[in-house]
Amino acid sequence: MQALRHYLLAVQFFTRIPVTGRLARWVGYSPAMLRASAAHFPGIGWLAAVLATGVYAALYWALAPNPLAPTVAAVFCTIATVLMTGGFHEDGLADVADGLGGSADRERALDIMKDSCIGAFGAMALVLALLAKLSLLALLGAHSLAVALAALAGGHVLSRLWPLFIVRSLPHVGDTARSKSKPLADQITSGALAAAVLWCFVPVALVWQTQSALFLVAAAGFSGLAAAWMGRWFARRLQGFTGDCLGATQQVSEIGFYLGAALALRWA
Repeated sequence: MQALRHYLLAVQFFTRIPVTGRLARWVGYSPAMLRASAAHFPGIGWLAAVLATGVYAALYWALAPNPLAPTVAAVFCTIATVLMTGGFHEDGLADVADGLGGSADRERALDIMKDSCIGAFGAMALVLALLAKLSLLALLGAHSLAVALAALAGGHVLSRLWPLFIVRSLPHVGDTARSKSKPLADQITSGALAAAVLWCFVPVALVWQTQSALFLVAAAGFSGLAAAWMGRWFARRLQGFTGDCLGATQQVSEIGFYLGAALALRWA
């Protein structure tokens, strides 16, 4: 029951799925609970993966054999996941791009990241990230529906695992008095990290079984490398991370998964 409460709290925090009324009162809230809910972040990826694969498959089948079917499916499955999360991670990507692109000074960059207005760097990052995501999903779908669905399942779940390693390895440097992510800034326990890895087992096994070892290794490898590069960037520029950094990492590593999958198909 406690694990279920932590999972539902993660659903409250990272999605627009309503957890209200008596259910919300049963779940409860405390900073310690939010910290414990970190173990279930990849479980939020399960929800995003189910929604994305369902929308993608439905539109792909409805529009086939039109050659633009994979493109339309990619657009609408992305819209669906953005609506589910409220653009939470995309907002983080835009804020990080504005802050780190707008100033070389650490404190000034952190101040820019707190501003709710989007700047030129944030707009460019959002547009380019969406174009990368949509073009890669369309490319994967042009190969086959099974390939695109496998990439969506693996990408959404694994991209929510990698930010936890940033939380574990770097200090929180945001506005601790107002930051919603502050309870996540404490060191993630080995048990919580192991639970997060367990959430990834079924999607990873499905990708392995439906595609190939090369597909999985390339996709997961590019996703992990993208997250590692983001972590190194934050360590060098900010000497830590903020909540926006975690959202940006999720977005970049999701794109990395799709890119690795596309390259694996080419290599094969």
